[in-house]
Amino acid sequence: MRYDWNLREINEIYHLPLLELIYKASTVHRQNFSAGKVQVSRLISIKTGGCPEDCSYCPQAARYQTDIEKNALMNVDEVVSIAKEAKAQGSSRVCLGAAWREVKDDSDFDRVLTMVKEVTSMDMEVCCTLGMLSETQAQKLKDAGLYAYNHNIDTSEDNYKKIITTRSYDDRMDTLHNVRKAKLTVCCGGIIGLGENEEDRFQMLRSLSSMNPHPESVPINTLVAIKGTPLEQQKPVPIWELVRMIATARILMPKSVIRLSAGREGRSMSDQALCFMAGANSIFAGNKLLTTPNPSIDEDQILFSTLGLTPTESFENYHGLS
Repeated sequence: MRYDWNLREINEIYHLPLLELIYKASTVHRQNFSAGKVQVSRLISIKTGGCPEDCSYCPQAARYQTDIEKNALMNVDEVVSIAKEAKAQGSSRVCLGAAWREVKDDSDFDRVLTMVKEVTSMDMEVCCTLGMLSETQAQKLKDAGLYAYNHNIDTSEDNYKKIITTRSYDDRMDTLHNVRKAKLTVCCGGIIGLGENEEDRFQMLRSLSSMNPHPESVPINTLVAIKGTPLEQQKPVPIWELVRMIATARILMPKSVIRLSAGREGRSMSDQALCFMAGANSIFAGNKLLTTPNPSIDEDQILFSTLGLTPTESFENYHGLS
């Protein structure tokens, strides 16, 4: 396990001949995980739209004119009902996402804590992505039974200010430190297709792989360009670039769960098979990821059946936190 990968090494790994890169990544994957198992998560948008941030890729930002319908925080019973359905369909983790800049100590946060307690009691991993939070708030989530907290770094530190101006890269890192202090597992990755260059991608991977411990879950998202956002004209990321990112992440962070995340809709079954061969071992299930399209449950059942994949059980990949 290494935490000191440099940009030259990451560049060399990423640019290996593609088949050799996939082989190396697959070998690392099989040394640390069962190659036929994929962790399935359901992402629930518990509060949609109206976010004060200016993330260039996000249709939930209040300042952009998109087709997203703004909704208040969901009630607990509704979230529990969706979680039960997700578990019956093979999901072992439920991710609760709210379009907030930061967590506030109010009745809405209290309701989220109740959601966490209720879904955790169903023997499911619960992850939250609620924006920035303090050490005290992270501890409250931990005490409620939270398993993981998602807070993506999105892109390289150098490119960050071109994508988001309403908070800083350091703000992201501060929240991640607070999550670790509460001994929660970390879900942290990024997005490719934002207009970044290769160097930005390598810097993002270096930032992730230099965290000690590595994030337990690393989502690799490809931009879903949404009309009304500043990045609506961005071209889709070619599958080969996605495969190279997943394979490189697998080699750098061998024990992390690498999630094939946003942008999976529209990828062929063979495209996704390449991603699994390259070391991806987690997906989001359900027709939507917060507000962007995702393959249907039926499509994923066919995908798993065809490729001989089985969903992991809850907490199967948990190795404990010191």
